Amino acid sequence: MKNDIDSRQILAVYEYIQQHGEADENGKLFEGIRAYSDLDGYTIYLEGSALLLRFGFHNTYHLDYQHEKNKEDFINKLNFIYQIANEAKE
Repeated sequence: MKNDIDSRQILAVYEYIQQHGEADENGKLFEGIRAYSDLDGYTIYLEGSALLLRFGFHNTYHLDYQHEKNKEDFINKLNFIYQIANEAKE
């Protein structure tokens, strides 16, 4: 799979959602993206737009989705949150 998403972006979005998202029974939710990790914290997950992103060791990730439109929508949301996170740093 071609790397469409930078690992720094994934981690920045995850952290931003953890800090600013609304807690629910499955993690933290912000702008339609849910962020959570497994019990040991080695794998993080971002979920939204009918897509699941699993990010783990060696900065590798895997996307599970049914339709290309799901991936496009998810990446747009990811980019939006990444932009917000970067603006908050300034």
